[in-house]
Amino acid sequence: MNTYYRMDQLTLVPPLQNEIQQLRQAAASRLKCAPEQFLDLRILKKSLDARKKPELKYVYSVTFALRDIKKAEALLHKKGKSGAMLKRCEPDDHTLPEVNAAIRHPQQRPIIVGSGPAGLFCAYVLAKAGLCPRILERGKDVDARTADVEAFWKGGKLKPDTNVQFGEGGAGTFSDGKLNTQVSGKGGLHAEVLRLFAEYGADAQILYSNKPHIGTDVLKQVVKNMRLDLERMGVEYFFETTFLKPQIRNGKLRGAVLRHADKTAEEWEADTMVLCTGHSARDTFLHLYEAGLAMEQKAFAVGYRVQHLQTRIDLAQYGSGYETKGLPAADYKLTARTASGRGVYSFCMCPGGYVVNASSEAGRLAVNGMSYHDRGAANANAAIVVTVDGSVFGHGLFDGMHFQEQIEERAFLAAQGKIPIERLADLSVHKTEGLAEGIAPQIRGEWQYAPLDGILPQALETDILEAFPVFGRQIQGFDDGDTLLAGVESRTSSPLRILRDENGQSSVEGIFPCGEGAGYAGGITSAAIDGMRSAEQVIGYICNRA
Repeated sequence: MNTYYRMDQLTLVPPLQNEIQQLRQAAASRLKCAPEQFLDLRILKKSLDARKKPELKYVYSVTFALRDIKKAEALLHKKGKSGAMLKRCEPDDHTLPEVNAAIRHPQQRPIIVGSGPAGLFCAYVLAKAGLCPRILERGKDVDARTADVEAFWKGGKLKPDTNVQFGEGGAGTFSDGKLNTQVSGKGGLHAEVLRLFAEYGADAQILYSNKPHIGTDVLKQVVKNMRLDLERMGVEYFFETTFLKPQIRNGKLRGAVLRHADKTAEEWEADTMVLCTGHSARDTFLHLYEAGLAMEQKAFAVGYRVQHLQTRIDLAQYGSGYETKGLPAADYKLTARTASGRGVYSFCMCPGGYVVNASSEAGRLAVNGMSYHDRGAANANAAIVVTVDGSVFGHGLFDGMHFQEQIEERAFLAAQGKIPIERLADLSVHKTEGLAEGIAPQIRGEWQYAPLDGILPQALETDILEAFPVFGRQIQGFDDGDTLLAGVESRTSSPLRILRDENGQSSVEGIFPCGEGAGYAGGITSAAIDGMRSAEQVIGYICNRA
C-alpha cells in the first residue's frame, strides 16, 4: 500500500492547460525530482488568489505517493519557502454508526419530516444502519415539482405545497447549489457530504474547490439519484403528504398525524421523528408549538436582491485582461456596519444567475437567487440584507415570522403579485423612472418595474442605502444608479429555533429538530451535516433504549 503525502501552497497561473500535469511539474520542481516520481497526484484544495490583480494565481494543496519512499521520508523533516516540504496525508473520513442486527428494522420506523438536504442525509445514515425511515414531503418529486415551478414562473397559479420552497430537495434545489459552509470542525462529516454529492452526480471539483457549487440544473438530478438509491436501501418516500402534528403521550412521541394529497388524514405510530421541515414551514411551527415543543425567537436578515452585469463584477474582482484567462464567473462577499449599529451584508451570491420568485404562500412574495452549473447568465445577483431581531419586530415568539409575512405582503402588493424591481438611483430618491440601458433583469418569474419604497421599514431601508457606498469602495460600480434591486429577500434563515438538548432531542422525547428550519443550519452543506448528526443521535437513542 502506498504512503501518501500532502504538499501545500503550490501555485499555477491561469489560463490552465493540463492542470494535473502542470501540478506534477510544479511539485517536482519544488522537490527537485522528476515528474515521473509522482504516483496518483490528486487535488485536495483549490482556490483563486486575486489579491494582486491582474496578476492572478490558483493556489493548491495536493496529495500523492512517491516512488522513492526514502526521499519522501527525508523531505518530511525539511522546510522550504512555503513551509514544510511534505506532510503525511491524514485520512479525512467518518465512520457511520451501526445498529445491532437484533434491533434492525424496528416495527416503528423513524419518520423524517422533509426531504431537503437535512432529511436526505439523515435518511442516508439511518438506512445505512438498517433503520430505514419513512420520509414525509408535502411537495412533489423533483420532476413534477420542476414542472409546477416553471409553470408558476410563466404566470401560472402558485401551488402552496409545491414551489421553490417545498418539494423534493427542499429550497436549495432552486438555488445556486453552493456547498461552502462555516461549520466549525468540518472534519469527516463535511468530506462525506461532498463525497456523496459527487457520487450521486455532482461535478467532482466540489471535492477540492474552495467555493464549491453544484448548480440547480445538476442538483435536481443529484437529488433524484440519491432518492432512487435510498429507495433501493429500503427508505420510503411519501410525496404530497403533509405532516400535521405529532402525537404525544407522557412527554414522549407516540405517532404522527398526516394529510395526503386527497385531503384524507392518517395516523402513524412512531417513537422517533426527525424534523427537517425547512425555514418556510410556518404552519408546522404553529402545530409544533401547540403540541408543546419548546422554541425561542431567533434573529435573521431581510433586504433586497441586487443585480449587476457579471462582466462588471469580473472586471472588479479579476482586473483587466481577465477575459483571456479562462476564469469562472467572479463572486463577492461584502459587509458593512451602519450608523444604527446594524450589520448589512451580501448573502447567497449567485454569479451568472437569476433572481427567482420564491413565494410559497398566496398573497405574499419572496425572492431568491439561482444559478445553473455553468453560471452563464448575463447578471450576477446577491441578497443585500440587514440583520433584524426582536428590537425591530417585537419580542413575541412568532413576531419574527409575522414580520416576514408582513413585508412579503407589501412586496406582493407593490407589483400586483409580480416581482417588483427598481434602480438603486430611484430607490434612493423615492421615485420611479424606469430601467436604464445596459442591464436587463435576469429573472425567473413575472416582474414589473415598481417602487420598493415601503416594503421594508424605513430604518432598514436607510441602513441598506447607507451600505451601498461602502460596497462601492470595495467593488467599483457596485453602487451605480443603474444597479437593479428586487424585493423582497425575507427567507435568509428561520425566524425560530426549536430547542434541543445535548442528545439532539426536543422537549418531547423522540423528536429530533434538525437543519435550517429548526434553526441549526444555514445552507445546503450545514443542513446535510446536521442531518447526519441527527441520524447518529437517533441511532444512539434507539440502541440505548433496546
